[in-house]
Amino acid sequence: MNHSFYSADRMTHLKIVVVALVAAIGVAGAGISARVTAGDSYAQASGPVVKASKTVISASTDQRVIR
Repeated sequence: MNHSFYSADRMTHLKIVVVALVAAIGVAGAGISARVTAGDSYAQASGPVVKASKTVISASTDQRVIR
């Protein structure tokens, strides 16, 4: 086994690619399983529902002139 990445043979490069691929699949799988087992907390309201009533218009007469 070569300890230098630049002088490594084809088999060493293949091992590096396979280990990186397995690690990426493991991280993606852990992320997906954590997301699925978290439940549907985003679909549940955490407080009372607030309904819109009337349109509110906010205006300011504080206009500054910059010269």
